[in-house]
Amino acid sequence: MNKMACFTRTSSTCGTLLLLFGWLIELSLAQFDPIKDFCRRFGHQSAVVDDKLYVDGGIVNWKPYSETSANISNQFLLYSDLKHETEGMPNVYANLSKNATIPSVSFGILWEDSVNKWLYSYGGESQSSARNFILYGYDILNNYWTSFGPPSSSGTITPLSHGGGVSISERGEAFYYGGWFSENSVPGWSGTRRASDRLIKYDMDKREFSNLTGPDSIRRAEGTMIYLPISDGGMLAYFGGVRDNGNGTASPQPLDTIYMYDLANTKWYTQKTSGRAPEDRRLFCGGAAVAQDQSSYNIYIYGGASFGSNPIGYDDIYVLSIPSFTWIRSLYPSNSNITGEFPKAMSSCNVINNAQMLVIGGRALNDTSSCDADSVIGQHNMVLGKDNPEKAIWARFQPNLTSYTLPPDIVTVVGGNPTGGATVTAPKTGFDAPDMSTLMTRKPRLAERTPTRNVTSPTASATTDPNPNQPKKGLSTGAIAGIAVGAAVVGIAVLAGLCFFCIRRKQKHYKQPRVGAPVTGSNPASPMTQQPPGSSWADGPRGATISSPTFSQAPTYNTQGQATELQSSPPTSGHGHGYRGVTLAPPVELPGAEAGEGRGHGHEGKTKGTGLMGGIGSQEMPAKSVGTPTGTGTGYGYEHARSPSDLGPGDREGDDVISRGGVSPSLPSPNTSYTGTGTGTQDSSGRFASGGYGGGGNGNGNGGLPPYSASGNGAYGLGGQGGGRFDEDFGHGGAYRR
Repeated sequence: MNKMACFTRTSSTCGTLLLLFGWLIELSLAQFDPIKDFCRRFGHQSAVVDDKLYVDGGIVNWKPYSETSANISNQFLLYSDLKHETEGMPNVYANLSKNATIPSVSFGILWEDSVNKWLYSYGGESQSSARNFILYGYDILNNYWTSFGPPSSSGTITPLSHGGGVSISERGEAFYYGGWFSENSVPGWSGTRRASDRLIKYDMDKREFSNLTGPDSIRRAEGTMIYLPISDGGMLAYFGGVRDNGNGTASPQPLDTIYMYDLANTKWYTQKTSGRAPEDRRLFCGGAAVAQDQSSYNIYIYGGASFGSNPIGYDDIYVLSIPSFTWIRSLYPSNSNITGEFPKAMSSCNVINNAQMLVIGGRALNDTSSCDADSVIGQHNMVLGKDNPEKAIWARFQPNLTSYTLPPDIVTVVGGNPTGGATVTAPKTGFDAPDMSTLMTRKPRLAERTPTRNVTSPTASATTDPNPNQPKKGLSTGAIAGIAVGAAVVGIAVLAGLCFFCIRRKQKHYKQPRVGAPVTGSNPASPMTQQPPGSSWADGPRGATISSPTFSQAPTYNTQGQATELQSSPPTSGHGHGYRGVTLAPPVELPGAEAGEGRGHGHEGKTKGTGLMGGIGSQEMPAKSVGTPTGTGTGYGYEHARSPSDLGPGDREGDDVISRGGVSPSLPSPNTSYTGTGTGTQDSSGRFASGGYGGGGNGNGNGGLPPYSASGNGAYGLGGQGGGRFDEDFGHGGAYRR
């Protein structure tokens, strides 16, 4: 190649590279903002230290969201300020440090050390090739990450994913049981993924790992582990998830068996439960609240996914009360045999001040087009004792709520009163191990753990926005500009090197890390890889789709959220009312096979915002096939807005006052009610078509199937949907609460 040819090709090449580089800068300037562009989050790690809930890693979907939106690895460390709330949920910030050298993983764990103010990132899966295991820690006081190098341990420690783990700051210890080995978590792994039967322990002060035995030789993953302050040193409770069959398949680990690990004597115990155990599930989350007199320890679990080739999710709450080891399901959905309308898996749960539990994100398995409470960054809150005027489990976050009272649902089962006094203090059929009856009566008496460093300095992450009206912070303009400038500097260096190479005719090879490089081919199955149509399991531009695993049990419900047709039962009636916070999803359409009656009303406490549905009156929908039962519904809605300026957007647009199948009233004015009636019939799937919507306020609906029409908040009668709120402001009369 002569020099002129080189210059000619150089000009063409460099011109093309300059155009591409200009596009690269534009792309850098258009980086997604982790707050403003948030749509969905799942598979992340979360932990609470002091008044902050930290969220790291996981998968995110950015706006605008559609069925074809990519699943992208979250590169940000965020936190929720638990002392301040806006729109009923904690303010969220994304101004903490995390550079590209710190791995961003999914389905691992974030261990918190509240005494020394550290977060430790263990395990998880990379969407690119797995890295050699290095323990990384985030220094909360100084707002930086550090590497502690390969693990120091008495045995081989390998990173796992999808295990059950806890951190116990007062003991200075963290644990992780089970989980999957795979090429996404273990460098050099080949073949099918395999679960672990080991319990990993991490000593935070010594920064040493230990490899301990599990309850038996069975390999498990995708369950949940909870710490309980019982026995001399505390106990760990593990349940649910999957059992690795060793042949590339997995079967459910039933939730009627609880594995208890006593920390004082390092011994495992097994205990059977009574009551209605949750359906077999995996990838759910939970947390525990302790009665004020410690007479009961109540583990709340939420969501999860079923088994089978087409797994569906669960939208329900169960409580496991210990020491009676009794499962309770009545908090949500109330007295129901089906799941809610918005099933999720891969959420995180964190109990705040023994009183509330924040559920962050989750993969919605029956909705491929909607964002997850994006105005509050995917936060949902349980008030564990229903300590609010509406006595609702799903409610706005209360920064000052610091005490736990037992809800009637639990008191009815274990006895006593809201502050404790449980009278049922042993399993229905007795303890499976004699030691357990003694251990359940003891309480840990741990020496106070002292910090190993100075922790009196103010935390870097404690800074809040000086403007309280704009609490949510994404990347600043300066930060985005810095990214663009950095990209420009690197790009110019690369461009100059390439052009200089050609001009000088040097045979040199320019190397740099391939961050976010495309992946070709397919990866082995990950435990939860069922994707919505058109979606892929991808990191940024990666488009590799992971094949789905095989499980041994068919799902109970299909992916469209329609319940299996149930046998007919005599009609019953019920009534209730619903309170709706801005982050709570609408109630579920219940299956039905016989007429019954449901009543309900809902109200919205805001003076501004979307407002109440002003009276979606009647709606008549034909059945998809000839159905035997029919239902009718009536309802009326009312507007709480104090003045026209307080009407929500829907009220101004008139969406709230459409009477489908009936008369369309005029635009609502403050304190005005509207009514409507309608009928609904059963379709071939066993569901009732929409009857009369009672918009926003009181309403009646006919239809039902015991126990679906029993009392409940924010529900609807089967067949005719009666009364309540839609989307943020819709609840239906009958036996279903959200």
